[in-house]
Amino acid sequence: MRTLIISDLHLGSASGADVLRRQDLRAPLLAALADVDRLVLLGDILELRHGPLRDAMAAARAFFEDVGRALAGRELIITAGNHDHALIEPWLIRRGEEHLPPPLGVEQLLDPQEVSPALERIAGWTSPARVRVAYPGLWVRPDVYATHGHYLDCHLTMPTLERLSVGAMSRVLGRPAQAFACVDDYEAVSAPVFAWRDAVARDGRTGAALNGVATVGVWRALGGRVGGAFAGGSGRGVSPRARVSSALGAVRTRALVAAFPLAVAAINRAGIGPVGTDISAGELRRAGLNAMAEVAARLGLGDAHVVFGHTHRAGALPGEDGPEWRAGRLINAGCWTYSPAFLTSTLGESPYWPGACVLVEDSGPPVLKRLLQDRTHAELGHPGRMP
Repeated sequence: MRTLIISDLHLGSASGADVLRRQDLRAPLLAALADVDRLVLLGDILELRHGPLRDAMAAARAFFEDVGRALAGRELIITAGNHDHALIEPWLIRRGEEHLPPPLGVEQLLDPQEVSPALERIAGWTSPARVRVAYPGLWVRPDVYATHGHYLDCHLTMPTLERLSVGAMSRVLGRPAQAFACVDDYEAVSAPVFAWRDAVARDGRTGAALNGVATVGVWRALGGRVGGAFAGGSGRGVSPRARVSSALGAVRTRALVAAFPLAVAAINRAGIGPVGTDISAGELRRAGLNAMAEVAARLGLGDAHVVFGHTHRAGALPGEDGPEWRAGRLINAGCWTYSPAFLTSTLGESPYWPGACVLVEDSGPPVLKRLLQDRTHAELGHPGRMP
């Protein structure tokens, strides 16, 4: 059975970064579906932290209808991530309402109608494809497991907002990540964080602190780079007011840089870490892979190939053979979002370039493919926004 896996679509993103909302940019994916038996959407399919579910669903409907026609008679597997955990949350609540539920395994296969009304609607849009829900992941093959990857935040050594949130919850509940041994451990500290953020976005648009804009801004201010960020514009003709604003921004940045190590030290003293101060591109890659390997070990996945998303960084790319990739056992499916702050000017060069997917056949290792590698910044940037 040939299985195609994609992750991190973020349909309904307030920034318009979700490239699969556009018919011209989903055409290569739809063409790729002609040669596969099933498609796996590996979480963060909808962007439910930017605003109400109804907005994300409206933005996603055309995509699901197109996928349904392209997959007619074949299978679509949907799983949830941290940005669309609300899709699975109703089922997680119901399973323990009357009796103590059995432990969660690494694969629960469910019908959409028994999970949530939103997934039932999506299954209707996707007809005539057959839809099933898998959580927190799917055994694609006996030696290939696929999951969104959001559990890795529990072991991450970088001070991201997600890492600090689950770290604080872990501290409050007295469930240290160092003792995790099953899916229930990860859900116990992450689900309350996701539920709170979903509730904040339920009735209206959220601000920069929750929608990720502020996080990217802080990361860049602290010196985070991915091979040299792409930026449009020459800077000529800048107004005096803009120069003053830029100068004030520089002062704030210097203050942030000076305070950052002190803040990290305080976080670690509070028992929310351990996290470090290195936020370089190399450390971003290493920390994510090491954390995902830790999750795989604690969930007992053995020597299986593990396909995941979450970090938006496709890989391993050609030439990446460092030990953090666990001899090819870790494969990241990348993303389908256009985020210029993480890209270079060279087409397809960045591992964060949108359009990655993973093909799993009956035998052999999973293969990373990149379907939008030749698209330009102008083509990927949504109408009305400069790339």
